[in-house]
Amino acid sequence: MADPAVASGGSLNAGGRGGGSKAATSPVENYHLARRRTLQVVVSALLTECGFDCAEKAAVETLTEMMQSYITEIGRCAKAYCEHTARSIPTLSDTVVTLIEMGFNVDTLPVYAKRSQRMVITAPPVTNPPVTPRALAAGLKRTHPPHIPCHFPEFPDPHTYIKTPTFREPVSDYQVVREKAANQRRDVERALTRFMAKTGETQSLFKDDITAFPLIAAQPCTIPYLSALLPSELELQTLEETDSSEQDDQTDSENTAGNAISDDPGADKENSMLPPSGVVPSTKANEDNMIDNPYLRPVKKPKVRRKK
Repeated sequence: MADPAVASGGSLNAGGRGGGSKAATSPVENYHLARRRTLQVVVSALLTECGFDCAEKAAVETLTEMMQSYITEIGRCAKAYCEHTARSIPTLSDTVVTLIEMGFNVDTLPVYAKRSQRMVITAPPVTNPPVTPRALAAGLKRTHPPHIPCHFPEFPDPHTYIKTPTFREPVSDYQVVREKAANQRRDVERALTRFMAKTGETQSLFKDDITAFPLIAAQPCTIPYLSALLPSELELQTLEETDSSEQDDQTDSENTAGNAISDDPGADKENSMLPPSGVVPSTKANEDNMIDNPYLRPVKKPKVRRKK
């Protein structure tokens, strides 16, 4: 245990403190390192009381590990005795029974606590145990009803059994909607402009650097007034919609006239007076082509009305 080639006795405690000098990043690691350093200081003080002037670092680490394992075993056994008697917090009697079970003489503790060569160790800095952050907080935590005893486990977090919406309500504010639409339109125009500048011919403001501030090249037209004479795409679309609506109206009027003719009581007389050539007029052909089953009638195109 003793080694004169190692540091002097004055640096014994310092060597014990420096054993856990590894950098810690999380609060949990800092908390465990602080407890480990405290045990190393205690082991160094006990070695000094026993008459050692110096000690190897490996020896101090081994004794620290033994002391930590011994204290952990005492706590585990005391907890087991506590739970065996239907309690949740260990008491002094549980600790005494644990020490006796591990073969320790409890009567020597008062004499050892009142020893004369006892070294006083400064209290370590207070380190709060790390708090585990809650993953999700939703709703209010429920308490036990009057018919449930207090020592029963608490209810789980509310997010485990309540309905939690995972979507946001749509924004219906007029100003926000207009701003969002304007931003989207500006982004689309900017993207199309960049696409045309990269795929087509461009002109630059600076002769030295062609890639800086590219402009879409203007395409000269031989007949400049031709675009003013030809209808635009919007006008063509409007004309197509107008034509389709007129055709639908005409079809509806023909169907109405055909139904009125079929309901006429004199239709039987007209059917008996067929022309000698046997050719049916066009009105009669339309009546024959009419289908009474609504599921077999030809599809009508819906009228598309453009909002102004």
